Amino acid sequence: MAEVAILENISINVHEADFDVAGLQRGLLSGLSEEGAVATFTGYVRRANDDRQVSTLELEHYPGMTEQSIKTIIDEAADRWPLLAASVVHRVGRLSPGDQIVWVGVASTHREAAFNACEFIMDYLKTRAPFWKKELGPFGEIWVSARQDDESRAARWQDDSAP
Repeated sequence: MAEVAILENISINVHEADFDVAGLQRGLLSGLSEEGAVATFTGYVRRANDDRQVSTLELEHYPGMTEQSIKTIIDEAADRWPLLAASVVHRVGRLSPGDQIVWVGVASTHREAAFNACEFIMDYLKTRAPFWKKELGPFGEIWVSARQDDESRAARWQDDSAP
């Protein structure tokens, strides 16, 4: 049986308020006795999706279940790569185009691990975390389904040859 990595420096926040990227990165590194690399991703609300102009994006989640799902994703990343810390902030509520929606930060002693883990976490957030998105615009309202390219990106991590 493989030993499961336990990552103690995890931060998960799902809320409506905007966030400060520089402050989040400082928080990610706070208390670490070593560092080597930090990889981050910041996602923004699109102005258009599938050729539709989006005026508002509404995100819903199931409190408690969503955070546990994100923790499971981070734990899986920690099983694959030597992580020092990981943080995910995801906004919910009513957002406008150009608003920050998600931030993922990963610290590791090596850049390859940090890059891969950050991408892995983001890919799985898009496909596994229980968020429901509704776009509003001149077209009316549309609940957004998972995109095939997001599913394909996440599926590549199932391949044994994936980093």
